[in-house]
Amino acid sequence: MADEKFGPVEFMVIGVPLDGVPDAVVTEVQKLVDADVVDLLDVAYVSKAEDGTVTTLELEEIDHPALAALDPDGVGLAGEEDLLDVSAGLAPGSAALVLVVEHTWARSFLAAVVETPAEILMSERITAEVVNEVVRIGKTLD
Repeated sequence: MADEKFGPVEFMVIGVPLDGVPDAVVTEVQKLVDADVVDLLDVAYVSKAEDGTVTTLELEEIDHPALAALDPDGVGLAGEEDLLDVSAGLAPGSAALVLVVEHTWARSFLAAVVETPAEILMSERITAEVVNEVVRIGKTLD
């Protein structure tokens, strides 16, 4: 994996109020970056007005000082087509923050796998909502 620079990357779409991104969300992203759990590769904002007009903003266009301070690595993985796909899923009068993050914690693990006869046969992300629901149901059955 010596030639590989990145670990697994996740494209996240977080619904946010139309009037702006909550500071608490930005603070938590910064904590993850500072702890080297993730690297921030790209940030964008997508909104859909009540009349259906879509606005997409790259990080430097977003009026939010704490977001501007995040300083992603600038790989630009959230392209125009991706942002249009996000907007298609938004209801009128709603908005979303788009984050592209690299899971840096996985770099050395993946290197160990690649540099041995082992191989990753499957990787699947299970959302927190699903895990919490399964655990809740399991506790109810006990």
